[in-house]
Amino acid sequence: MENVTVNEGKTIAIISYLTFIGTIIAFVMNSDKKNAFASFHIRQALGMVLLSVAISSLRLIGIDGFLARILWIVFFVLLVLGVLGAIQGEEKKIPLLGDQFQEWFKGIG
Repeated sequence: MENVTVNEGKTIAIISYLTFIGTIIAFVMNSDKKNAFASFHIRQALGMVLLSVAISSLRLIGIDGFLARILWIVFFVLLVLGVLGAIQGEEKKIPLLGDQFQEWFKGIG
């Protein structure tokens, strides 16, 4: 990816990982002047938001305790990897689920 495109989209990419509100703000910021780098990270961040909802929903069906803690740790590690990729200006997919996030949300961005 071009260095100019990365530099222009880096701030939006980082913001996209800051909670669901950050993902919405990044989406709105990227809607006027589409940036491929920012769009990539918005799709990854949206997937992470949905993953957090899924992990939170496990409590509703009675899965709590050790398994939930492990899943939250895995979630946090994946989130940090996504943020680091955005900071470093790389289009690194989040391990395990990044390909699915890009496919599921290909119309976004």
